[in-house]
Amino acid sequence: MVKITAAQVNELRKKTGAGMMDCKKALVEAEGNIDDAIGILRKKGQKIAEKRADRDSSEGAVVSQINDAKTRGVVVSLNCETDFVANNDSYSAMAREMAAIAINYDSKEAFLAAAFNSEMTVAEKLIEQTGVIGEKLEIGGFEILEAPFVGTYIHGKKIGALVGLSKDSDTAAEVSKSVSMQVASMGATTLSYKDFTPEFVANETEARIAVIEKDNIELGRLGKTLKNIPQYISMSQLTEEALSAAEEAAKAELKAEGKPEQIWDRILPGKMERFISDNTSLDQEKCLLDQNFIMDEKKNVAQYVASKGDATVVGFKREIGRASCSERV
Repeated sequence: MVKITAAQVNELRKKTGAGMMDCKKALVEAEGNIDDAIGILRKKGQKIAEKRADRDSSEGAVVSQINDAKTRGVVVSLNCETDFVANNDSYSAMAREMAAIAINYDSKEAFLAAAFNSEMTVAEKLIEQTGVIGEKLEIGGFEILEAPFVGTYIHGKKIGALVGLSKDSDTAAEVSKSVSMQVASMGATTLSYKDFTPEFVANETEARIAVIEKDNIELGRLGKTLKNIPQYISMSQLTEEALSAAEEAAKAELKAEGKPEQIWDRILPGKMERFISDNTSLDQEKCLLDQNFIMDEKKNVAQYVASKGDATVVGFKREIGRASCSERV
């Protein structure tokens, strides 16, 4: 039997991350050949990966990487089965290594086929580490964003966001991080209400009104105040005619209340602002630029960005484990 030294075991551990006993067994089987031992560990990983293929890898770490020019960013999730593994420092370090490679590729498929090191691809590294860790590992999400300036924010290893701005500036880093926090926290699915199709808005309007009407039946039964049923749910529905009609209704209300006509111009802007707010619930939920800004709810995101200069948000990406959403315009 070939004598296996501690130095050989340590070398194999550094190359694979496998445990000491696993490395020693692989070296014994490979008769001291490091490359053959790596192959043995990889085959072990393949067998474990096959056995655990149907397992749910819902835990993991979301990481991001921005290039030196701040014009390209990637957010990826390295998924595993348990939070015990996900919270390990070496696992987080591997996720960061993955992101540093991922930023150079335009698709998840190309990234998986890329070299992790001189000995294996990213996909092969995942298989190897499945054998080492004993859990199913996979790349859950992969999102790339390019823009004149790209910033990022990661929330607790669970949610990652990228935001692209139309230009670099003294405030670009601050704005892109703040808006990335908004993306991570509030889960917008599109940039602006202008991206909605009329069919989508019509279907959403019908569905939301139906839910409110159902809720009102129960509220009425309990003798509680009924919810307001909006006429509209998106700015895309608020045509000039709709806004004019709302303004006339507001004037009629002021007249009925006996408010002097000479002070209406001081009251109407607030009423119209309230009308628009009450009738754009879809935009406020799903459109990044139309959401209330989490750090100052007196502004929406578009107003916050405008207050910091003449750059605009041109796109964003959001990753939560294996579920992701994005918008690029």
